Amino acid sequence: MREVAIIASAQADNTSTTTSTPVEMLIPVIQQVLANASMTKTDIGFWCHGSCDYMTGQPFSFVSAVDALGAWPPIIESHVEADGAFALYEAWLKIQTGEIDTALVFGNGRSSSGDINRILTLQLDPYVVGPLWPDDRSIAAMQARACLESGVVTERAMAEVAQRNHRNALTNPKALRSGDHSIEALMAAQLVADPLRELDCPAHADGVTAVIIAAGDRARSLVARPAWIRGIDHRIESQNLGNRSMTTLPSAALAAHKAGVGNDKIDVAELHAPYSHQELLLTTALGLSESTTINPSGGALCANPMMSAGLARFAEAATRVMNGTADRAIGHASSGPWMQQNLVCVLEGE
Repeated sequence: MREVAIIASAQADNTSTTTSTPVEMLIPVIQQVLANASMTKTDIGFWCHGSCDYMTGQPFSFVSAVDALGAWPPIIESHVEADGAFALYEAWLKIQTGEIDTALVFGNGRSSSGDINRILTLQLDPYVVGPLWPDDRSIAAMQARACLESGVVTERAMAEVAQRNHRNALTNPKALRSGDHSIEALMAAQLVADPLRELDCPAHADGVTAVIIAAGDRARSLVARPAWIRGIDHRIESQNLGNRSMTTLPSAALAAHKAGVGNDKIDVAELHAPYSHQELLLTTALGLSESTTINPSGGALCANPMMSAGLARFAEAATRVMNGTADRAIGHASSGPWMQQNLVCVLEGE
């Protein structure tokens, strides 16, 4: 296997709404990540994009994203209909083939294009569940209620997750939402989907994240301390909600095992857990201890740009490895109801 590392990242300021087109959103972030790596477009061997046509409301909308890259001189480009983190997985595999040494990966989405909680209904089983039109928040509330009644989580523990993430976001200029809230105030807040309160739910945003990865000596020549991808694995569970556990995340546990999470201590974990109870489930599934700092950026509770939030977790984790504040970190991305899909990446410094 070839050594591959994240060497640079860039994120747009997350906003609750924007009038910019996807291309207008992408251009400054792509320019910034290239500048952060001291590279030009001709230095990139492969481009991979993660986005969702449903959110844009236009079939093959990802094709227009090439306008942000510049199709001349000719480029090698690909697309995944998913979060940009899954595009990073494809780019990592591309480097493993030996065809390229560098790749620029990016994800973007405008959650404000419509009612995102309704839009996400379109990912459900189209024959049995979809026609009932349960929104994303209600689906998550069902899971939270099951976790509470089984004793897997408590309302106080959920409030502690919300408190910590929003407090961490105070130092993250990219976060959409932040604040220093007391546990009592959080637990007394109005329910929006029993048992979820507003700050238990993701801060849906319009945003962009871009990351550059490079192989071996190429990475070492571009940055002093690359964030090496020591393990990466993606697992998926059944789409049928009736066939899945509401209180455990076996796909996350398996992905963590295959990626080597348990091989050594984890200093920082950036987890793409859109709801507070899901962070608790994910922490257990990954086997993280109290010594691990979880979501120092504030995570998806404070900024959840669809198709970009998972890649943002990779970017945040890699930044802490590259600046020396962490030796070993996790970047995690999820997708689907009840975190149906889980992608786990272990990053290490040298």
